[in-house]
Amino acid sequence: MEQQKLWVEPIGSIIVARMRGACTEEMLSECQERVLALAKDTQQVKVLYDALEMETPDVDLVLMQQRLEADTKDKLGAVPLRKAILVPNSRLAYLARIAFGAAGEGDYRVFYNDMAQAILWLEDRK
Repeated sequence: MEQQKLWVEPIGSIIVARMRGACTEEMLSECQERVLALAKDTQQVKVLYDALEMETPDVDLVLMQQRLEADTKDKLGAVPLRKAILVPNSRLAYLARIAFGAAGEGDYRVFYNDMAQAILWLEDRK
């Protein structure tokens, strides 16, 4: 049986989006759609992107995520998402910073293999 590659679900006050294996454009689009739908439905703005088991994506997918992030403001309005991106290595961290930080706005942080710290950061609203 093939293991699920994309999993998006609210857990407590956090929307968790877990991606495994090779990422595709369809998977990236579906992930974004599901995260935004849950954010609208639940009024939750904290998102944990778990990429610990994701393969390093092509640059085209990184640029696609940039565009999706730019569109997020139009779809959600004035409420920005607070995003923690959990990565296994510096290569994925670098790509995540390009993908999520290019819009120049947004509340995001990249974490190396530390889910507990990512959750603490998401829960901390100063």
